[in-house]
Amino acid sequence: MGDEQGPVQAAISSPDRSRSALCGSAAEKPSDARDLATIADEAGLRRVHFVAWRDLEDPEAGGSELHAHHVASLWAESGLDVTFRTSAVPGGAEAFIRDGYRVLRRAGRYAVFPGAAWEGIRMGHRQGDALVEIWNGMPFFSPLWYRGSHMVFLHHVHAEMWGMVLPPKLARLGDTIERRLAPRVYRRSRIVTLSESSRTEIVEMLGLRPERISVAPPGVDSRFSPGGDRSPTPLVVAVGRLVPVKRFDRLIRSLVEVKAACPALRAVIIGEGYERPALEALRAELGATEWLDLPGRIEDDELVAWYQKAWVVASSSQREGWGMTLTESAACGTPAVATSIAGHKDAVLHGESGLLVDGVDDMTDALVRVLTDEVLRSRLSRGALARARWFTWGATARRSLEALAEASSARG
Repeated sequence: MGDEQGPVQAAISSPDRSRSALCGSAAEKPSDARDLATIADEAGLRRVHFVAWRDLEDPEAGGSELHAHHVASLWAESGLDVTFRTSAVPGGAEAFIRDGYRVLRRAGRYAVFPGAAWEGIRMGHRQGDALVEIWNGMPFFSPLWYRGSHMVFLHHVHAEMWGMVLPPKLARLGDTIERRLAPRVYRRSRIVTLSESSRTEIVEMLGLRPERISVAPPGVDSRFSPGGDRSPTPLVVAVGRLVPVKRFDRLIRSLVEVKAACPALRAVIIGEGYERPALEALRAELGATEWLDLPGRIEDDELVAWYQKAWVVASSSQREGWGMTLTESAACGTPAVATSIAGHKDAVLHGESGLLVDGVDDMTDALVRVLTDEVLRSRLSRGALARARWFTWGATARRSLEALAEASSARG
């Protein structure tokens, strides 16, 4: 959701990812496409219509958009007719084909919600059709206007995030919609989330039925792999949009304390967002401009290189559906130090692929421990590689399609 614009939707962040560049084809091994085709055929699925708040090329795109792109690409490769409906991208084409699926980008940040609903009503429902809604903060309320088989991607509950970025009245409105109104609308919907810990929060905080919630962890692109050279001196890397929920201000303060214990430390916070001026001011205030970099949004190949150089990747986020940067860096052999929140608990195995801390205040000690203990760091690096091998986009697409097929079969 677009953080610079300031509306309810624009203020809410998506899963942990800072870049919006295309990642090329999401194709996995050929058997994935055959498996997906079999699942679709057995469920009678032919056409899938996605509705999402923003597109992968949106300047504020994050992990939610990347996740949807991979799933849509693989489903299209299997033979499904996939259409992706989002809000317009400034200066971008309205309609085109991307990696086998059609993209339709119309209306603004507010208007996309009623616009998609009206188009859905006009479209009606044909045999073999299904709808996938991406509920990212503000829902589309698709069960009210789409009568066919449908499924919802809900990566995490936004909860206190409303209050972090919105005025009190709007924050209460967002929280009321999420906690009270939306659960009544979606009580019979098939929900897919990213992690077991997020599933638990959705059940406990929104009251949705656990038997209707499936888990499909995000994959890791093959470009993330070991290689290159580790930094000769301690290097901490963090990646994410520069928005309040990531709590980069507190991470910067923690890094200053780490610097006192590791004088050779360098750190990089990669990403872009409306908190940049405040973070740059804090960096200057704390005298960290010489060793702490804020390079903004970077290309994927450069991101891979940073992961490979880093001694550890840090995430201070307060709420995530997963931790895509943590498993991407793990695939490069780099362990993580991250807050112990839903999503992170599944992406990182504490003591095996990284360290989880109860709060940002505990991050300093954990970072110092990993940076100064070579034996621990080597062990966590091996564990990170082993953990990352569990996650492929083919598996993500398959588990998600199985959930949609179940919804279709149940409706039939």
